[in-house]
Amino acid sequence: MALPPPDPQFVLRGTSAAVHTLHFSCGGQEPDVPVLFSGSENGLIHVWNLKTHRVDTALDGHGRKSVYCVETMGGKNRLLSQGRDQRICLWDLAEGRTAVMDSVFMENVGFCRCSLLMVAQGRWLMAMAAKALEEVQVLELPSKTSVCTLKPEAGAKLGMPMCLKLWQLSGGSQPLLLAGYEDGSVVLWNLSMGKALSQLACHQEPVMSLDFDSEKAKGISGSSEKVLSIWSLNEQQNLQVYKTHNLVNAGISDITIRPDKKIVATAGWDHRIRIFGWKKLKPLAVLDYHTATVHCVSFSNHKNPRERLLAAGSKDHRISIWSIYTQT
Repeated sequence: MALPPPDPQFVLRGTSAAVHTLHFSCGGQEPDVPVLFSGSENGLIHVWNLKTHRVDTALDGHGRKSVYCVETMGGKNRLLSQGRDQRICLWDLAEGRTAVMDSVFMENVGFCRCSLLMVAQGRWLMAMAAKALEEVQVLELPSKTSVCTLKPEAGAKLGMPMCLKLWQLSGGSQPLLLAGYEDGSVVLWNLSMGKALSQLACHQEPVMSLDFDSEKAKGISGSSEKVLSIWSLNEQQNLQVYKTHNLVNAGISDITIRPDKKIVATAGWDHRIRIFGWKKLKPLAVLDYHTATVHCVSFSNHKNPRERLLAAGSKDHRISIWSIYTQT
């Protein structure tokens, strides 16, 4: 008999708005307190103390417009946030500061979350949807210099980029970008050449979220349909459909593979979080707590695997925190 799914370990309340994005920073040494960043529809970013389960700081830098992406840049004192005010803000949170050090104006009004990749100490690449509807722009941070603009070939009809994932095989190798588009395609881009290496039709509907495991050269994507698409990248850098997995209910807002590559979590429009084994996409658990769409899921980066957490943010204003499959 399968064990019944657990209850959340704890629930964070107090955002007073739908939660659209989550990001943990738990890798620090004691006495560094593990924290969770959340971005909400009311434009606030909350910094949650995971020891007290309370908000340490609320950051207000997006003119009360929805925040839909938060990422740390090499530790919890440097934060990047993206909002519906078309700004990407770079925050300095060291020594209790709450200052926006710099910002990038986005000429795109869509919901596409930017993607960050550290390429050297203190140097990052950031991919974001560009002004022209189908294009993706890649900048270097903190200099904000343009690296490339990725334009589909004439007549490609991909539509807008919906989700982005920068990655590289190992330090020093060429950074690549996976982009999910409005027409349901996933495209692999080479940044140095500024051209598409491979394109795969993964969904009938826009790709809402994707994640990629560079070690296994295997990725997963979800859309508004009742299907997860699992695809792989061969040595010639061609994308191929690996398998599909049918869901009970339609609509995936977010997908994330745990850093140890053992399990994957999906955020569902059906209010549920689903956990799968990453190796064979075996369904492991359905976490049923929220009363509205789950917008985002995120795994923590605790050094000790037993302490690792899963967080989910929902339209119901709550963030559920789970401790699952920590023994694997």
